[in-house]
Amino acid sequence: MSRQPTWDLACSLQYDLFDAASKNGNLHVKLAYFRGQAEARASRWFSDPASLKAAMARISCQGGLTQISRILDHAVEESKTAPLSAMVYVGDTCEEDVDQLCGRAGELALRNTRAFMFLEGDNRQAEQAYREIARITGGVFLRFDPAAAEKLRALLSAIGTYATGGRAALEARDTREARLLLENLRR
Repeated sequence: MSRQPTWDLACSLQYDLFDAASKNGNLHVKLAYFRGQAEARASRWFSDPASLKAAMARISCQGGLTQISRILDHAVEESKTAPLSAMVYVGDTCEEDVDQLCGRAGELALRNTRAFMFLEGDNRQAEQAYREIARITGGVFLRFDPAAAEKLRALLSAIGTYATGGRAALEARDTREARLLLENLRR
């Protein structure tokens, strides 16, 4: 339930992710989420923002424990089918064994999938887990501040640029957010 305001913001920001990515190539987004006690789902792949927004609008938040491992497992399975350059995760807590999550992150790293881990709030345990997942995958840990919608829009846009054009596209973009991602991208 703590995610509903952030979910609503994400619904409004996702268009910018597609907009930036369209300049470098086709972006395909799959929405994976968990809620409640044992529900974890993934959508089909979307290549246009209107369809993704419609799918997101049908989802509501429910209380329950985190299921980050199931999301990472899904990303690993997707990367076995086709290259998966980026995974974006937004959360505010972590109630799972960090060592197990790191093992799954290692599988993503072996498949060249970078995790962009956004943390809302200041949960220290979650920060440790998110930072470690990002480090292992060569991705980036970032703060998610719903009060700073424009900054989030620009960061998501930069991630879209990376997902479709890689490091070179991000370097060519030359914005503050692109430079922030480049500074924090490993390898």
